[in-house]
Amino acid sequence: MSTLAHTMMTAARSADSGLAGPGGLDRYPYAEAPAADRGMSAWDATDPELGRVGRRSAGSRGRGLHGQLVQQLGQMIVSGDLGADRPLVPEEIGQRFEVSRTVVRESLRVLEAKGLVSARPNVGTRVRPVSDWNLLDPDIIEWRAFGPQRDDQRRELSELRWTIEPLAARLAAGHGRDDVQQRLSDMVEIMGHAMAQGDALTFSRADAEFHSLLIQVAGNRMLEHLSGIVSAALQVSGGPLTGCERPNEASLVQHGRIVDGLATGDGTAAEAAVRQLLTIHPEVERVVPAPREH
Repeated sequence: MSTLAHTMMTAARSADSGLAGPGGLDRYPYAEAPAADRGMSAWDATDPELGRVGRRSAGSRGRGLHGQLVQQLGQMIVSGDLGADRPLVPEEIGQRFEVSRTVVRESLRVLEAKGLVSARPNVGTRVRPVSDWNLLDPDIIEWRAFGPQRDDQRRELSELRWTIEPLAARLAAGHGRDDVQQRLSDMVEIMGHAMAQGDALTFSRADAEFHSLLIQVAGNRMLEHLSGIVSAALQVSGGPLTGCERPNEASLVQHGRIVDGLATGDGTAAEAAVRQLLTIHPEVERVVPAPREH
């Protein structure tokens, strides 16, 4: 086993199983609470435990109170517990979640940057409609993937990957990036060792890095900008429609064929291997995204 493979597998096994790798998405259990009654206080229908942000374990993205509050409010907005045009009063949020006004203010700024809320003079801060959300934001991808919209989110991610990755593989072939080529080969090796040891966590981390690198080496900056979306899709897969659902020999073989196609400059072979990889889902009937009626 290479030094890189050993290091990565050791790090994965020693990490908290509830966390993704550095820079990846954390996995959170998602409580599906019923939508808040419009006649009730904005927070009356939520889980009482959500109000004690400061007392919860420090696992929410490792950002302390600020990160935890962003996580809680983001989930509530995406789930529909805080519906469109709902006013968000900083004082109420601070009291409900037991955090300072500074924490509330900074959290709302993050949510505003994601398109989830808007703040206007004489109007205050309000929840924005879904049409305004940045649906390509990794956090929003995660919140949707573990919320009531999980099926739609995973289907949409699968369709997006089907569009992005085959093209990236074709463009990446023959670029002569020896360093990236070696890194891709290393990821395949790591996945092979992880599969042999039944280490799904290491396999998924190497898989996510493989696909992110594949897009980055395509030489298209707009595609490269989407590499984080693919990583998010793999991290929140939780089911066969959005990733290499679990370690298996067929997916490992296709990863190897992608590397071979890139090394020989055979864009057609690399593209075909990616399409085959995204189609290997024996546990589900619909293996390829199909056109939908509108």
